[in-house]
Amino acid sequence: MNNGIKIERAQKSGAAAQGVRKIILHYHLFKNAGTSLDGAFKKALASDQWVTRELPVGTVQNSKAAIDWINSAETAVCFSSHTAELPVPEIEGIDIFPIIFIRHPIDRIASAYTFEAKQNTSNFGSTLARNTSLAGYIETRLSIKTDFQCREFHARRFSAMSLDQKLSLTDKARYAFNQLPFVGLVEKYDQSLSELNRQLKEFGFASLILKNETLNVSRSHGLSLEEKLERIRKEIGDDLYLELEESNSCDLMLYELVSKRYEND
Repeated sequence: MNNGIKIERAQKSGAAAQGVRKIILHYHLFKNAGTSLDGAFKKALASDQWVTRELPVGTVQNSKAAIDWINSAETAVCFSSHTAELPVPEIEGIDIFPIIFIRHPIDRIASAYTFEAKQNTSNFGSTLARNTSLAGYIETRLSIKTDFQCREFHARRFSAMSLDQKLSLTDKARYAFNQLPFVGLVEKYDQSLSELNRQLKEFGFASLILKNETLNVSRSHGLSLEEKLERIRKEIGDDLYLELEESNSCDLMLYELVSKRYEND
């Protein structure tokens, strides 16, 4: 049963008086606390105000599908998708607040492996995870040059924010970080949620309060990040761990940028 409160569209604001609709677009990146965040939204909103959909791959097709989806779901307040791509759609008469979370890339990879190993599906990742170790999973996915599950996963998603082909992956990811109003950090989830509530209030959702809903946790939740990383290092070996760091240098840079936003909390 949905206990959410119907969120009215801030009719007293000047923007709303001029017919501007405000919505939230959650870029639900795999194994980045997205299920927990969606759970918080579903609990806070009425049943018709949180919607989810997967969109086609490709900048033009993806953007068009996102725009059509937002325009067609007239009562929705929060849109969540694993496959929505940056940049944030521009729609006349609609203000969009984008939400995206990241986490330490190596910890995310280990979490993805654990999750996929438990799935009774026939897709590539799940089949691979069920039939090999964490080291084998990482080695196989790194060997496939078009597979980015274990290589610069966050940076590649962020890089779509810029269409400037002269920029490096690192520069594109940094550009997105500087342009996006909110980037959450899984390791600082409570602080991120608090900041998100503050920004959403400023955006126009004064009565929307998100509370921590810890869902879909697949690895040792009680360990510190340092303990998790050391456990991964021991499990896969120093050489593969170093290769993983080198293969995720942009992601590690992005993680440090986001971490600095929350280091004083």
